Amino acid sequence: MRLRTTCPATPRSWTVELRSHPHGLVLVCQHCPHGSTQVAALMARSAALAHLARHARGHLLPLHLRTCQCRERGCHWHSRHRGCTGPIRLLLARERGGRVWRLTDTCTACAAATEQAAVVPDTALARAPRPPAAPRRHKRQPKGPGERARVREMLNYLAAALPESTTAAARLLALQCALRMDATMHVQLARGMLRGLRLDNPAPWRELEQVRWLRNRPRNAINKIRAELLDAPLLDQAPARRDRTQAADWALRVTSSASAQRRAGPLLELAALYLVAHADPGTGVGQADLAQMARTCGTRCAYLSDLLEQLAAMGSLASWQVCHHGGDLTWRLTC
Repeated sequence: MRLRTTCPATPRSWTVELRSHPHGLVLVCQHCPHGSTQVAALMARSAALAHLARHARGHLLPLHLRTCQCRERGCHWHSRHRGCTGPIRLLLARERGGRVWRLTDTCTACAAATEQAAVVPDTALARAPRPPAAPRRHKRQPKGPGERARVREMLNYLAAALPESTTAAARLLALQCALRMDATMHVQLARGMLRGLRLDNPAPWRELEQVRWLRNRPRNAINKIRAELLDAPLLDQAPARRDRTQAADWALRVTSSASAQRRAGPLLELAALYLVAHADPGTGVGQADLAQMARTCGTRCAYLSDLLEQLAAMGSLASWQVCHHGGDLTWRLTC
């Protein structure tokens, strides 16, 4: 009798640390043979995320071979434990105020219980396909998931990439910038669109500059604002720019609809966008971890109940419920 043998699956868990150095910062990775690399302080976070993404691309595995690395380590990455259940997700987490970054496979339950973390969609690891050498005349078809899924993926990414204290206004601005940027990481936003979102004031721009997520360019156009993004992993977005722009327009319509019914602030608009992006498009029913929604919106779990009540009063939500034992939020959108 012959025994069937298989090679053990590579543990998909990588951690990098940003350490102080007399000439700036050093990126330390225990998984690399060279060990450490000096990086500029301005690009430290982007360098860490790009480094982790390269590891993940180099160790792609089919889903049935991926295991929860949090469970393998005794689930010590999160405080509460609800049991390892659900599909395997790729989780990006940060510790020590952004000095340590970890990209790892975890089950859905562990991902929801981990603080300062967000699920990274597998499509974010696929590079954008190269355009054909000669233009084709047939009608172009969108590549990848639809607008709703692209917005959901970007919201999840920004939940981990931006500091926890980032305001909802800055997060809405970051979402539009990330989805509309070009291949050189530059973006132009129309002032009229920003006025509609009430983001034409300098506060959210200054906030993203202070955390070194973007650099404001000289405003040499009357009707546009230009900026350069500094978050290098954004270059690895799989969808083409036109598809991402359509997703940005979809997010704009959702937030504009929420603000039109009442003088809603950025936090209420971002919460409405989160619920629509995470709901089933056919039934309007959605489910998410309450803590994950709070991180994505830049607020605390204790404030979400009031936001949900306001959305229900505005007619955006038909019903919602929180399971206090497990921390799950379920909701149903109005038709």
